[in-house]
Amino acid sequence: MNMDTLVKLTIDWAQKRNLIHRDNANRQMLKVMEEVGELAAALAKGKEIETVDAIGDSFVTLIILAAQLGYDPELCLEAAYNEIANRKGKTVNGVFLKNDDYERR
Repeated sequence: MNMDTLVKLTIDWAQKRNLIHRDNANRQMLKVMEEVGELAAALAKGKEIETVDAIGDSFVTLIILAAQLGYDPELCLEAAYNEIANRKGKTVNGVFLKNDDYERR
């Protein structure tokens, strides 16, 4: 399946479970943080299967959060990509630093 189909299926799943309400956004954000925490733990332990699962779970929670807030997840990603597309900087110790961040160091 492609990403567009998966986003639609995820939103449909959440709608069928009555999750897509703006009032649920704060609690959904806690789910996002929980899944990102599980991702950090899986990475730290070098557990590949759990890492893949946690990345997927993180996507799911973010897609639902975007829907709860009335945002199109694809447009959110596009906005973020457009912001970084021409960004200049360098990678230091595995972390990309924008020019202004790097120059402050």
